[in-house]
Amino acid sequence: MSDFADRAWAATRSLRDLFPPTPLQRNLHLSERFGADIWLKREDLSPVRSYKLRGAFTAMRKIRAADPSATRFVCASAGNHAQGVAFVCAHFGVTGRIFMPVTTPEQKILKTKTFGGGAVEIVLTGDFFDETLAAAKADCARTEAHFLSPFDDPDVIEGQASVAVEILEEMGRAPDRLILPVGGGGLSAGMISFLDAVGAGTHVTLVEPAGGASLTAALKTGAPQTIPITDTFVDGAAVARIGDRTFEVLRRVDPRDVLVAPENRICVTIQEMLNIEGIVLEPAGALSVDVLGELRDQIAGQTVVCVTSGGNFDFERLPEVKERAQNWQGLKKYFILRLPQRPGALRDFLDLLGPGDDIARFEYLKKNSRNFGSVLIGIETDDPGNFDRMVERVTARGFGFRDITADEVLADFLI
Repeated sequence: MSDFADRAWAATRSLRDLFPPTPLQRNLHLSERFGADIWLKREDLSPVRSYKLRGAFTAMRKIRAADPSATRFVCASAGNHAQGVAFVCAHFGVTGRIFMPVTTPEQKILKTKTFGGGAVEIVLTGDFFDETLAAAKADCARTEAHFLSPFDDPDVIEGQASVAVEILEEMGRAPDRLILPVGGGGLSAGMISFLDAVGAGTHVTLVEPAGGASLTAALKTGAPQTIPITDTFVDGAAVARIGDRTFEVLRRVDPRDVLVAPENRICVTIQEMLNIEGIVLEPAGALSVDVLGELRDQIAGQTVVCVTSGGNFDFERLPEVKERAQNWQGLKKYFILRLPQRPGALRDFLDLLGPGDDIARFEYLKKNSRNFGSVLIGIETDDPGNFDRMVERVTARGFGFRDITADEVLADFLI
């Protein structure tokens, strides 16, 4: 067995001082739906509801083992890494300064404070994460504290490998396929390194969000690239640049084994897991489950483990999740209706709607002329095909009708 495997086993044993193995659960619903033996590795059930605790604990443990006087730690994070560092600071009885962007939701700030108790100080600085990160590193240099990277650190990678160790221990064998999310690459680099070290022979599929596919970009060019984040919805995995250390492991991944998941489709998966299974997943935590449909033919009859990497979901986002899910399913659209300014015009339009159509939004925008006015109208339906039939009826009746659902500029401005 390789040195990395030994260190991953040791990291896993050390974690038992902090929390028991997260559950590996067979999911009957997904198994029957996709014709495979599908298991969920429930990292959303860790003490901080994500796997980030593993890397933070391992890095801090090793720093303190090498230097028992190390008592000051710093990190920059607006999410799960911050909560993991806070939890570990309280465990070791050391102090932590956690830098978070000024725009961080209050819910995440409060959770970080709760996990850290009196051991951590929250510093809100910077409108963007890059500014926050720079401030954290400057503070480290000034105070000689230890910086805890969220992913691009060998000890963090080693700690995240413990997820793979637990899967093999809990299952008693290696699964045929492993599906896991990738953001900065700490989890995937650690798990792949361990599986390779023990000769597991498991086929690994990685998933990243369409709005931040930094691994895909790196594999195309052969080196990490800084890419624009076009959608921040999957905030736990939408990373502008894959880690340099993590990419040294991930560069050998076949690009065909890296899937890109659309954010709106992820919303459908979040809804289904909540409504059918009662499992609360954050967007990044739903990535591995989301791509099962794409892999249906490949995974038939296989034993598959999906790593549900986190469950820190703010329920204030549920309306957005529903909206985006309906958009992906074709069940909700927005239109600009040019409505004649005469009595009965609105009734004439309403008569053109079908029994499965429902108006979810109705807002007069302005009068285009003396005789017509523009209306923003949102319509939900129970069958995507209803929209084609409705548009035919409305057009035949002579109403001006424009679908703006896919028009990013108008949709952002008006919706």
